[in-house]
Amino acid sequence: MSESRTLLTESANRLFADLAADPKPEFAKAWAQVSENGFPSLLVPESEGGFGGDWLDAAAVLRLSGFHALALPVAESILANRLLSEAGLTVPDELALLASRATGRLVDGRFTGTAQVAWGRHAASIVVVVDGMLMHLETAKALLKQGASPADEPRDALTFENAPFESAPSDADPFALGAFARTAAIAGALDGALERSIAYANERVQFGKPIGKFQAVQQSLAVFAEEAAAVNCAAQAAARALDHGDAAFEIAAAKLRADRAAQTGAALAHQVHGAIGFTQEYGLHRWTRRLLAWACEYGAEAHWAQTLGAAVAQIGAERLWEEITRRADR
Repeated sequence: MSESRTLLTESANRLFADLAADPKPEFAKAWAQVSENGFPSLLVPESEGGFGGDWLDAAAVLRLSGFHALALPVAESILANRLLSEAGLTVPDELALLASRATGRLVDGRFTGTAQVAWGRHAASIVVVVDGMLMHLETAKALLKQGASPADEPRDALTFENAPFESAPSDADPFALGAFARTAAIAGALDGALERSIAYANERVQFGKPIGKFQAVQQSLAVFAEEAAAVNCAAQAAARALDHGDAAFEIAAAKLRADRAAQTGAALAHQVHGAIGFTQEYGLHRWTRRLLAWACEYGAEAHWAQTLGAAVAQIGAERLWEEITRRADR
């Protein structure tokens, strides 16, 4: 890890740990601290006032947001500002968020339609990519319909009527970038749930000794650790591929692996904790509910299995290993 990434992760870890101490922080106050520390501009070049980080930096920060079960739109803001910068548009000081999807029509340079945006109720503007065109829309006059994910995080719909926008051509794939962001967050959430499961197994005494001394529990924790390690590796591989500018294959593989591990990890965490793990008062659900919710966002297991299978079929059996090693050696 480079010196700059070490400093970045140390700063993120301290801040996210402090903010996560309150599971439902006051949004404006909490987000002000995230913004003041420059995390929304993590992938914006230094020449434009940003941090100038790369995708491995983003993976490290997003992993920590998952590790601390941080209830803030760190991923959506980082991605929105990156896409605005890449498209040559102004990166705003106010909160801009990437929409997960949008439907509608463009007439005379105005947009009428609906965008699905995580944490949309707090956004000053949103970023949407449709048919190779990036649009930057202010939310002040949009009609808001609030919703929530299974983890009780805001998942909102913003409806626009003849809304003006800034635009620029863009070849970005926001769906794939969102899948990468969720993979990195899942990696962190798995580590967070695993850490708490190990601690509980060493504290909970049954038949005169900690349950962590029982072989069955040790086996469950070992499987859990393998799943978490696999997703961490997959997220880093996808980040490296993004830094090379061609990451469709790695993102598909990483999100598929993360979705499977999220289900396994959540189940094992609750098995180790027993009945207490299912209670609202006990904090384990902050990680496991996010694992299950994030696994379904930006394409669930079936979507990425089909995407990856199609890519493998196109490469062909004779060239598959050669292509995998070529991509890994870049």
